[in-house]
Amino acid sequence: MRTHYCGALGDAHIDETVTLYGWVHRRRDHGGVIFIDLRDREGIVQVVFDPDTEESFALADRVRSEYVLKVTGRVRARGEGTVNPKMKTGTIEVLGKELEILNAAATPPFPLDEYVEVGEDVRLRYRYMDLRRPEMQERLIFRAKATSYIRNFLDQNGFLDLETPILTRATPEGARDYLVPSRTHEGRFFALPQSPQLFKQLLMVSGFDRYYQIAKCFRDEDLRADRQPEFTQVDIETTFMSEEEIMGIAEGMIRNLFRDLLQVELPEFPRMTWHEAMRRYGSDKPDLRIPLELTDVADLLKDVEFKVFSGPANDAKSRVVALRVPQGSQLSRKQIDDYTKFVGIYGAKGLAYIKVNDRAQGIDGLQSPIIKFLPEDAVLAILERVGAETGDVVFFGADKRNVVNEAMGALRVKIGHDLSLMEKDWAPLWVVDFPMFEEDGEGGLTSLHHPFTLPACTPEELAADPAHALSRAYDMVLNGTELGGGSLRIYDPAMQQAVFEVLGIGEEEAREKFGFLLDALKYGAPPHGGLAFGLDRLIMLMTGASSIRDVIAFPKTQSAMCLLTQAPGEVDPRQLRELHIRVRKPAAESTE
Repeated sequence: MRTHYCGALGDAHIDETVTLYGWVHRRRDHGGVIFIDLRDREGIVQVVFDPDTEESFALADRVRSEYVLKVTGRVRARGEGTVNPKMKTGTIEVLGKELEILNAAATPPFPLDEYVEVGEDVRLRYRYMDLRRPEMQERLIFRAKATSYIRNFLDQNGFLDLETPILTRATPEGARDYLVPSRTHEGRFFALPQSPQLFKQLLMVSGFDRYYQIAKCFRDEDLRADRQPEFTQVDIETTFMSEEEIMGIAEGMIRNLFRDLLQVELPEFPRMTWHEAMRRYGSDKPDLRIPLELTDVADLLKDVEFKVFSGPANDAKSRVVALRVPQGSQLSRKQIDDYTKFVGIYGAKGLAYIKVNDRAQGIDGLQSPIIKFLPEDAVLAILERVGAETGDVVFFGADKRNVVNEAMGALRVKIGHDLSLMEKDWAPLWVVDFPMFEEDGEGGLTSLHHPFTLPACTPEELAADPAHALSRAYDMVLNGTELGGGSLRIYDPAMQQAVFEVLGIGEEEAREKFGFLLDALKYGAPPHGGLAFGLDRLIMLMTGASSIRDVIAFPKTQSAMCLLTQAPGEVDPRQLRELHIRVRKPAAESTE
């Protein structure tokens, strides 16, 4: 049996006889001596076979990349001049005495013994091979350590690991549900949970005052780098705590996690209101490593004849902002054109700019295609407000508020990365005081988070002015990524009814969808709240991966497919009949 992992050997094991199992990472034949780099999850060690051990030497001559081997040999120090400082085991090697080929391997679909740019579709199709790569193994091992650390932290703080159902009913939580047809209840469906939200609230009502779960969640929504149809979250709920106390526990967990696993001391977590974050950064998850900020200038442009600016400046639902980029005048016309295309992704119709070639020369020191449309006093007032200096460039966004926020907020981050403007490695913060509701695009309101979030007002105040009501919600943000979010929850039936009324959920619909929760709130529900961290996003940030797909063992593609198993797939018609389902295929297009 195995005595050691390959990557765990070192100087302390010199002269020991060891038995190793692993895969052939690389094989080399140097003048009658065969070198095999043997790899397992802990790393790589060099094994040497010489002709003195004839049988093992002959076997070693046959092995190829990714063969599975059992090796027994003696650990010895490497000779002078052969130490490899780039390997964890680079000061020693194993003199092979016995070799057993446990399994041969076909030629791998891509090399693992050197870095080669491989398309993600190939990596996901052969994921079991991709996961053998050291960087992938390191990420998943780190994920396991982080998950264990989080469990231990919450256990030590009195939280109980309790499971909630995977098969539940559809609830409105902002995304489409994955539905599961019931065989035993014809025409009815389960839903996979978007989160354990309602069940963890019921656990609080049940008296389990501190709950957590490493929970699988499912959302049938469009994907991007930090989204997957199934994902994992660290779900936490507790009773009799203020939002500050809940945030304190969560912050302590993340601080300790970074300190003990990465040796990183995170800086202070400042508090910033949602409105301030949107005003200064155009985002509710601002990247505070980047010093650039948006500046409102609508009041300076209300009376100009240039409708591109004056129109939004006089519209209460629009916004006009300026973004000053220090020493940005060095940007070429092509770079500015590229940024114009970039903001177009977010709905912006263009990207106006002013280059400040010489601030001392006033209007004559500026370069811009829009100056001729603007009064000199308005231009100089804008430069004064944003603090423009010689060598800067000022970009402008003017459109509906959500378009400006998304486009200019994204441009701020892109420029910050492109010009290497980051001032620190880690920049955490808490975003607080979120609005309760946002417009749904049809003249009504919808929950910004979910309809069980506690408003920061009375039911009467909520009914009188729901559009301006704030919630007792909070999000933890790190380097422009939302790590987790939560809130205090509604625990009073009257308040829950008031929220439902604002959302246009009538009594009958509320009973049909949430009757079990409404009933529970009548039986002494305690004040409670919590939050959930996206575990995949957290590990992505901590390992420096560019996508959560690189920290999930078997992820889906952008189109929500599993290339490894070819899921989703077709189902046998007999099984569909048992589920009382018939697949209706779209009519063929006419060829006429």
